[in-house]
Amino acid sequence: MEMNKLNAVALMSPPMLETFNKQNELMKDAFTTDITFEEMRDNYMKERKYWNEGGPVPEKIINEDIHGPHGVLDIRLHYPRKRAGKGAIVYIHGGGFVVGNLDTHSKIMRILMEETGSVVIGINYHLAPEHKYPVQVEECAFILDWLRQNADEFDIDEDNIAIAGDSGGANLALATALYLRDQKKDISFIRCLLLYYGGFGLTDSPSRRLYGGTYDGLSQKDLETYSNFYLGDHHSDLRYFDCFANDLTKDVPPCYIACGQLDPLLDDSTLLYDILVSNKIRAEYDEFSGVIHAFLHFSRSLPAAMQAIQNGAKFYRNSVKVK
Repeated sequence: MEMNKLNAVALMSPPMLETFNKQNELMKDAFTTDITFEEMRDNYMKERKYWNEGGPVPEKIINEDIHGPHGVLDIRLHYPRKRAGKGAIVYIHGGGFVVGNLDTHSKIMRILMEETGSVVIGINYHLAPEHKYPVQVEECAFILDWLRQNADEFDIDEDNIAIAGDSGGANLALATALYLRDQKKDISFIRCLLLYYGGFGLTDSPSRRLYGGTYDGLSQKDLETYSNFYLGDHHSDLRYFDCFANDLTKDVPPCYIACGQLDPLLDDSTLLYDILVSNKIRAEYDEFSGVIHAFLHFSRSLPAAMQAIQNGAKFYRNSVKVK
């Protein structure tokens, strides 16, 4: 056990503890990084299967294979039964850039679809370590451009697109907006960002010292493993991984930021929020008491998961385009 960490299990809310015990029942040590990355992916998919059962059923689902800048990309479009306008949300799944796919995050996307009344589009970007930074950022940016160019075909508004993501996907959501801003200057088509418990660039912080361990797969060693897989020996321009090294004082879309109280990445979220609001960029921050990282998956048993998605959906509905 790492020194000076708090006993996060003892601090969990009753629903979080119930969920945690169910996780262990399903697959103990599901998030260990002391195995090959192929085994990590297999464990992750097995553990997430239970949490993705049930949930909203889309009016229709469209799967597309797109030739991107680094190979074929899969995307999945979820159309709600009760649609509100032609807005769309691009959802970037988490998993430390190493694990996860459209199936492991299916229920999150379907709930977000129902709560917003918007089309939710998931991206299967290429994973590390086979593909390293900045491949994933470039792929997500490519998909946004591609969707805008093909908006009529999919019955969406090219000037009304949001980006959402959890964990590593939240990092990619913010990084994609910054990348597009820096490359093309005008990102006023991005309605808002929904950022759930992302790591945005900190390598040390009070929350990283206090939380993270075998119970969530986010010990300091685990975090370093994910970063090493993603970055490799890349030490040049990291502004789209360490977003705090980029300019967050202007031209950042409105941001909904949410994190669990017991998450080692908590301080990434609070720092991002403080920077944005101090620069008069619209932002909202939610901290959910007694819950750990990746809690969005646990809507079957954890009220905080539904609340976080609903709060993000409300922020989305209240966000308007700059144009």
